[in-house]
Amino acid sequence: MILPNIKEARVRTKDKVEISYDKYNIPNTIKGIGKNKKYTILTYGCQMNVHDSENISGIMEELEYTKEENYEKADVIILNTCAIRENAHNKVIGILGRIKKLKEENPNIITIIGGCMPQEESVSNMLKDKYKWVDIVLGTHNIYDIPVLLDNIMKERKQNIEVYSIEGSIIENLPVKRDSKYKAWVNIQYGCDKFCSYCIVPYTRGKQRSRLPIDILKEVQELKDKGYKEVTLLGQNVNAYGKDLENKYTMANLLEDVSKIGIDRIRFVTSHPWDFSSEMIDVIAKYDNIMPYIHLPIQSGSDNILKKMNRRYSTNEYKKLFYELKEKIPGVSITTDIIVGFPNETEEDFQKTIDIYNELKYDLAYTFIYSPREGTPASTMKDNVPKEVKEERLQRLNKVVNKYAKENNEKYLNKVVPVLIEGYSDKGNKLMGYTDTMKLVNVEADPSYIGKIVDIYITEVKTWSMEGVLNSDRN
Repeated sequence: MILPNIKEARVRTKDKVEISYDKYNIPNTIKGIGKNKKYTILTYGCQMNVHDSENISGIMEELEYTKEENYEKADVIILNTCAIRENAHNKVIGILGRIKKLKEENPNIITIIGGCMPQEESVSNMLKDKYKWVDIVLGTHNIYDIPVLLDNIMKERKQNIEVYSIEGSIIENLPVKRDSKYKAWVNIQYGCDKFCSYCIVPYTRGKQRSRLPIDILKEVQELKDKGYKEVTLLGQNVNAYGKDLENKYTMANLLEDVSKIGIDRIRFVTSHPWDFSSEMIDVIAKYDNIMPYIHLPIQSGSDNILKKMNRRYSTNEYKKLFYELKEKIPGVSITTDIIVGFPNETEEDFQKTIDIYNELKYDLAYTFIYSPREGTPASTMKDNVPKEVKEERLQRLNKVVNKYAKENNEKYLNKVVPVLIEGYSDKGNKLMGYTDTMKLVNVEADPSYIGKIVDIYITEVKTWSMEGVLNSDRN
């Protein structure tokens, strides 16, 4: 049994990051163990977790399990969890209650909890003490160990907890079963060294570490060869890519090299304003297949709050970057994240957030009430702002967000835009896809268009989406 320790998770050394190409393997004793059996993965949280689940799917299918969407019908139930907000935590606790009932009816069900939640000391201890029926608990650092942990469970039905509080390594050659045949996630960087005062990620994901360019470019080339239209480069802070590499190869260099492979669309998330260089902006502007869409979290419009958040930039520095993006990248769409109700946020602090939003007029914002995470510096701050005040501020902010979301979408009315058609919409019999600027479009079209980038004429705009028709049908 290996339990996490938040003090150990804080440690950052100059030790060289281990890159392993052969750490993942399937013990002979469980090869084919999943034949005629089903698995389900329930994924919570960020794009990184979504891609981790694709790796987990790859592992399970190499064991010959078959994917099952309904967890009530599965032989193995895997929860890939998120720790960044209390809401995600509560969802996992809720589903555990339902899984326990299933396990009481069928004790042969194997349950696995992975992701960021087990990396929290309190959560792993809770699972050890109160959820002894959960078979396997692992963290973000040892997905490759799932076959070995399953082997342990087959030999002895005893709870296995293996959660490491380490700086982390890079494990290459993990199998992957991608959710889409047209767009793909590509990890370029793991972990984070920013230590924003409210954020648990540096403790759950380890130190900042970059994959080698040769491995990333090989993966993108393989995706292009398989017919993929879009890749999204992933990292906790993609802009910091390369800072730990010895050859001073930067995110700007990587973007340029990925672009030259010739895949149709390239995106990247998530960006920290601190590391967004002018060189990066120039590369984005230079290459048409790097999409004019930037997600740039500001978190607050108050310098006072930003300092308490340990964000390490001022609002003026942020605005300078914002306007450089707008100036150099034609038609760029910029979205953001905002936390409302950070400890002791005053009405004046909040109003500054409203003011900067009214100035910058983002295409969209993902807004949240501050959620304390145990072990972070912000969780120890005394807070004199009542919950109802925070909720009221969130409502006020969302009205502003909705206003500019609709206004920005209105610019597309009666325009022709390129859309990658991804699949069926939940709006009747329509298809859906995204523009180069990450606008959701619903369109009436034949399913043969799925997986293609097509010109769509926008006929109607809403706050969160747009409606359109095939431009070719207008001729």
